[in-house]
Amino acid sequence: MKLKHILILAAIVLVGWFIYDSFSLPSVDDLEGDFKEVAFYRNENNTGPIVRVYAVTVADTLWQQMRQYGEFMPHTKYGNTKVYFFLEGSPVPDKVVAGDQSFEAQYQEFAVAKYEKESMGQVSFVQYPFR
Repeated sequence: MKLKHILILAAIVLVGWFIYDSFSLPSVDDLEGDFKEVAFYRNENNTGPIVRVYAVTVADTLWQQMRQYGEFMPHTKYGNTKVYFFLEGSPVPDKVVAGDQSFEAQYQEFAVAKYEKESMGQVSFVQYPFR
């Protein structure tokens, strides 16, 4: 076999491996718990800190899966990402906003967890954050 054919075959194998590897990365869909995003907020500011807030329902209190879900959410350096988890079937806010109180107080008792990744990458995960 000529060197040219070997190099072409090696390039095809490498490209195939890269494509397979990129499509087989873990994602939110691989987690247990039937996560469903109900509400989302992202500020319009593209020049400063980007703030993201999510309200998500989950089928059960799978703490490790919730934390993993939070880690899958996008985060921007110097920005802030918050994910509030609610049990499926309980009242859930249909609108979230930036700030210390991200949704109406009437929903706070139904939040089972809060994941937050702050500006310098500091992560906090709190079970029952409003109790």
